[in-house]
Amino acid sequence: MKAYVMAAVLLLTTAAAAPSAAPAPPAPGTAPGVPVFSLATISSRATTPAPAGWRWPLAPRPAVLRPFDPPDKPWLSGHRGVDLGAASDGGPVTAPESGTVSFVGVVVDRPVITIDHGNGLRSSFEPVRSTLKKGASVAKGAVVGTLLAGHCGPSPCVHWGVRRGEEYLNPLSFILDLRPSVLLPLN
Repeated sequence: MKAYVMAAVLLLTTAAAAPSAAPAPPAPGTAPGVPVFSLATISSRATTPAPAGWRWPLAPRPAVLRPFDPPDKPWLSGHRGVDLGAASDGGPVTAPESGTVSFVGVVVDRPVITIDHGNGLRSSFEPVRSTLKKGASVAKGAVVGTLLAGHCGPSPCVHWGVRRGEEYLNPLSFILDLRPSVLLPLN
């Protein structure tokens, strides 16, 4: 029994000593100096399992250049979505789930498209130019627009946000199971 306790203490001590917000090494194709975040950083605020069926809005599977980091209060600054590294500007952005286009236009100085997935869930993508019109139906995986340059400086990326009503949610929780691992005793 003492060996199990010692192993658990060692694992917990190692995990507690590890930095939780350190970026992982740059992913292939990202600009030097642009951090790519590890799954440990990405999952720090996730509490619910991923629903079945959602998919990445970029192909191949993108690197996370900036994770979800919502503010403690709605009026404070934060990052209310994720920035996903793209292979190149001008590439296609696809619907992570089927839905209806609820907005296509410019917000501040960036083109945005928003898709209503039902049940109060909406995905927004920027900077994305789209020829779709409000009310258009989109299938999961269908191209909804073209990625434009500028959001992440020299690195091509798309900002993906998800909201349920007015609450911002971590988009990665819809495609990955971000629940923390739990060690259970053997006996």
